[in-house]
Amino acid sequence: MTIAIVTGGSNGIGRAAALELGKRGISVILTYNSYKERAEDVVKEIEKNAGVRAVALKLDLTQISTFAGFIQEVKESLQNIWNRTSFDYLVNNGGIGGPMLFNEMSEEYFDKILNTNFKGPVFLTQQLAGFIEDAGAIVNTTSSSKTQSFPGYSVYGSLKAAFSTWTRYIAKELAPRHIRVNAVSPGPTHSNFGDGVFDKHPEFIKPLAEQSVFGRIGHPEDIAKVIVSLLSNEFGWVTAQDIEVSGGHLL
Repeated sequence: MTIAIVTGGSNGIGRAAALELGKRGISVILTYNSYKERAEDVVKEIEKNAGVRAVALKLDLTQISTFAGFIQEVKESLQNIWNRTSFDYLVNNGGIGGPMLFNEMSEEYFDKILNTNFKGPVFLTQQLAGFIEDAGAIVNTTSSSKTQSFPGYSVYGSLKAAFSTWTRYIAKELAPRHIRVNAVSPGPTHSNFGDGVFDKHPEFIKPLAEQSVFGRIGHPEDIAKVIVSLLSNEFGWVTAQDIEVSGGHLL
């Protein structure tokens, strides 16, 4: 039985990735921070429609002091549900968005973006890497914002760029164990990004869609299929790459 951990699995791209893993017969440990009920709904959907086991665990990526307790919960779930002491795939998807112009930026905002989108995933991976199976795989969710300079996203885009660079470094360090580490960079995607900005402001969708060669913005499922494919052996000779999944946005 193959097992994947997906952070931020209650919404958006993380939810879609968890469901796609389930469709492909892969069991899932997904994490949530604020949306327990949504996470439990994902678990139910995976188990009902895919016939594999799933579990939802709480994780706050900004609170590194709680990681030891989370790791213990993961180990207990692996043992009690699957009779295993290791897992196979890690999807570092959990994160937050939301713009703030540079001249208005607060230290609180900076730290929240830093801790959720970069520092937290780095130290979580450090603690999880010890019991990822050799020849396993990691996929990190970065963003096309790392190369596209939209006002208000200077911190978000910069830290996603850092996450992309870190992907290359950790791919080299984990290579002796044949663990592949890659990243995907979504473009504009109709998810709950930025506290559901596209649902609150649907007028933002049309101009962004017009910037794509396919005339639409992405759906979480578009990104999820690439994430899950990157984890698979079909991409067994690919590591240290960051693949933009944006439908040709600003091509």
